[in-house]
Amino acid sequence: MSRSQIRIGIIHTHKSLLLRCLAIISIVIISGCNGGKSLQTTLAPDPKLNPPASGTATSTPAASNNSLPADFPVYPQAKLQSTETPAQGTVATWTTPDPIDLVYTFYQKELAAKQWQIVTTPSDSNPQLVANQQQTSVTIAAQPSSEPQQTGVTTYTISWQGAATPEPTPTPTTSTPAVTSPSPTVSPLPSTKPISKLPTTTAEYLKDLTQIGVLTSADTTPNRAVTRREYARWLVAAHNRITGTKPTQQLKLATTDTKPAFQDVPSTNPDFPSIQGLAEAGLIPSSLSGDATSVLFRPDALLTREQLILWKVPLDTRQPLPAASLDAVKQTWGFQDAGKVDPKALRAVLADFQNGEQSNIRRVFGYTTLFQPKKTVNLGEVATALWYFGANSEGLSAHDAIAN
Repeated sequence: MSRSQIRIGIIHTHKSLLLRCLAIISIVIISGCNGGKSLQTTLAPDPKLNPPASGTATSTPAASNNSLPADFPVYPQAKLQSTETPAQGTVATWTTPDPIDLVYTFYQKELAAKQWQIVTTPSDSNPQLVANQQQTSVTIAAQPSSEPQQTGVTTYTISWQGAATPEPTPTPTTSTPAVTSPSPTVSPLPSTKPISKLPTTTAEYLKDLTQIGVLTSADTTPNRAVTRREYARWLVAAHNRITGTKPTQQLKLATTDTKPAFQDVPSTNPDFPSIQGLAEAGLIPSSLSGDATSVLFRPDALLTREQLILWKVPLDTRQPLPAASLDAVKQTWGFQDAGKVDPKALRAVLADFQNGEQSNIRRVFGYTTLFQPKKTVNLGEVATALWYFGANSEGLSAHDAIAN
């Protein structure tokens, strides 16, 4: 081997040793700067650069509730536990030490004040509150807790999603020939005499009831929601003032020494005489009428359509409500949603049909094929119902009371 070849081999050996030394020094420096972590950990990909796959539900810390609608109220003392975003809508879970009835009452009042439409109010058979505003639908529902440490804590969820936009109704063209179909057989309405001087506007109903002392001058907002306690108070007052010429038809107010029919309406409640009086007359479901499940009146809950009819009709007919079946209501009224009416209210709905043009449903809601029994009513609708009492032509109105 020549001297030049030996010299080249030595040079390559020195370069190899130098590269190995540089690699060892780099590893030592990286380990020291990484606080002693392994090289595998140091060189691992950053998890922040790899978010979870879309389409899966994610939980949000309790402090974040920005996904609620901008003006949506938050129940006092409630704590946000989690927020999930499944495929459709958003679901937030909350806890509070207060009973769920207080939560429902709070939201019914607050949402109504913010111009939300209360679609469904809580009941024993359907314990949830549903409200709509523009294209947003919100559902508030109690959730039973199975955790031992949650005893005495109310857990509820608030679910919201964009409401479906109704499809536009196609406009028929004049060139399309009309298709004739046989008319269904409908039971004829009872022969009735029109109510004399029937008001033409809601303002007139409100004015007449204010003039006879049922409403006050402050009750002039026809679109505001009405609570159950208000309706009970006005129902008794309107009935007694309008039928004042017939003492034997008057409703008796309860005295404070009477045993309360409802646990949440004690004798000290200012509306106790009216609410208790209706219960003792058997006009509203209570333990006195044999309904063992009606132990709470829920005075601050909002009034629904079926409740308005159920309490009012017996004061019109002055006789026991007829037996009613779902088919009978469908055949008479033709309501598409008759199956949603509470069984207790079915008899009143059927009896109201027999009152012809004086029926509460026709006067208050006009012609409709949807009763929407769980929908809340407003002051104008209540005033329209309370303006007249009686069956067929044998009735009296607030106008008659003014004349007398």
